[in-house]
Amino acid sequence: MTSETSPAPSPAPSTAASAGLLVLAGTPIGDVADAPPRLARELETADIVAAEDTRRLRRLTQALGVRVGGRVVSYFEGNESARTPELADALAGGARVLLVTDAGMPSVSDPGYRLVAAAVERDVRVTAVPGPSAVLTALAVSGLPVDRFCFEGFLPRKAGERRARLSEVADERRTLVYFEAPHRIDDTLAAMADVFGAARRAAVCRELTKTYEEVKRGPLAELAAWAAEGVRGEITVVVEGAPEPDPAGLDAAELVRRVRVREEAGERRKEAIAAVAAEAGLPKREVFDAVVAAKNAEKNAG
Repeated sequence: MTSETSPAPSPAPSTAASAGLLVLAGTPIGDVADAPPRLARELETADIVAAEDTRRLRRLTQALGVRVGGRVVSYFEGNESARTPELADALAGGARVLLVTDAGMPSVSDPGYRLVAAAVERDVRVTAVPGPSAVLTALAVSGLPVDRFCFEGFLPRKAGERRARLSEVADERRTLVYFEAPHRIDDTLAAMADVFGAARRAAVCRELTKTYEEVKRGPLAELAAWAAEGVRGEITVVVEGAPEPDPAGLDAAELVRRVRVREEAGERRKEAIAAVAAEAGLPKREVFDAVVAAKNAEKNAG
């Protein structure tokens, strides 16, 4: 009597129910005591821990007194594109992947967006361990309006590109939040004072939650002068939104400044004049005359 072996069934296609889980975990931005309690459990139970800096991860786990239970891989700007498919395959295969960056929430000006997008594309569930955020912490302590805000991340390094980016949001009513490097903060604040106006209020938040935490508040011109003496540490800048237009309070110089800001952002002069006139509730001719007068004054001065 012969026996026949039935062919093995084909593997079922991956579904959201059988796929793994991507966990984005917030890490302390300064004080390790701010680590969310759930972070320790996720570090111990994840199949794979993808870390922006494995050395910093080691210091964090030592401080928390936990041991990583799974495999640790690096996941930073230099290898993010190449490593994402590998991690996405692991997720689709059922792995629990924990993503941590050096500080704060992954994908917020840090590695993570590509992996989240890849997980979503494969119908893999994505969740998060809420944790410290430099953006929200700076907003909360800035003393500026926080009911509406927008996060602009890091500005371009080149002066021309930085000024153009600032010009794009010069009339933004919401509070603005930026990250900046200490060796560029003086130039950035000076550019902000020039584009947004010297009197626009701002707060420079340095070393948040760390031993030498400092929040410097004041008009942009004053903050730029302060920063010129040298600033160190991790920096988040919060800038007050543009004020509501007040035709009675806009002199010719302010009208010209607003037109120039729009021109630097790429608008043609005719369009910039029309937009500024509409914002100020003034006839286009009045704004046009102010621009022409300023141009003639510059020629005469030259």
